[in-house]
Amino acid sequence: MSTTSTLLKYFLPPSDGRRVYTNVNADPVTGKVDRSWVEDDHEAQIENVRGSEGDYTLDNSGFQFFRRPAKHTTFTDDAEIQKEYYPESIELIKELTGASSAVVFDHTIRRRRPGEADDSPQRRQPVSLVHVDQTTASSVARVHRHLPPTDAPALLRRRFQIVNLWRPISHAALDWPLALCDYRSVDAKKDLIPVALIYPDREGEILGIRHNPNHKWKYLKGMEPDEIVLIKCFDSVQDGSVAVMTPHTGFQDPTTPKDAPLRESIELRLLVFYD
Repeated sequence: MSTTSTLLKYFLPPSDGRRVYTNVNADPVTGKVDRSWVEDDHEAQIENVRGSEGDYTLDNSGFQFFRRPAKHTTFTDDAEIQKEYYPESIELIKELTGASSAVVFDHTIRRRRPGEADDSPQRRQPVSLVHVDQTTASSVARVHRHLPPTDAPALLRRRFQIVNLWRPISHAALDWPLALCDYRSVDAKKDLIPVALIYPDREGEILGIRHNPNHKWKYLKGMEPDEIVLIKCFDSVQDGSVAVMTPHTGFQDPTTPKDAPLRESIELRLLVFYD
């Protein structure tokens, strides 16, 4: 099993106890955003789990790899993605997790463009910051936001998860691959920092991650377009029996071949419900 060494960007909250927030309206010229926290770089060893992917599951580590080709392969038109890729992904999630139902609430296509500051919704680039997409509060809010008010209370009484279905597009993701932190190495009491995301019309919330030298980082080197990883962003089961979430980040792999094509990927985020 090989490992690669790289710098990962963690969150450092304000030392004066102020609210931790990011105002997501970036300056269109510089790409800078108003925020109350700073980046905290730390060297990390990231283990390539190619050959031992089966050791990692949504319940034990918070992520799980599968080889599942997609029927939809162009990923250039949002309407076509919603019409074709959403339904096949819902069926795939149900098959792989045993869930009774799933709802896609958004998708993001990321294409790396070195030197560009623009990271607007239509021009997303890989995220180079250790984070989790949701907190408990924002996960519950997602159910209320995306499902009928008559259904939400009953659904929230069942086990539910938010799962990110991540897939490379067009070619292997050798450039800026995805690193995943094994939940078993996370100290949920000390490492997790709720970060308010301030939008023009609403607020969201993610988890920033404080550095912990015990974190165990994994990746699947050279993920192909017919390979996916399911990333658990939230689980309503929080009794210690299963992983609750997975910190993750894109990272610069020093072993990437110089001629590797720039990373392209798509991620779907789904509300996943169990009977």
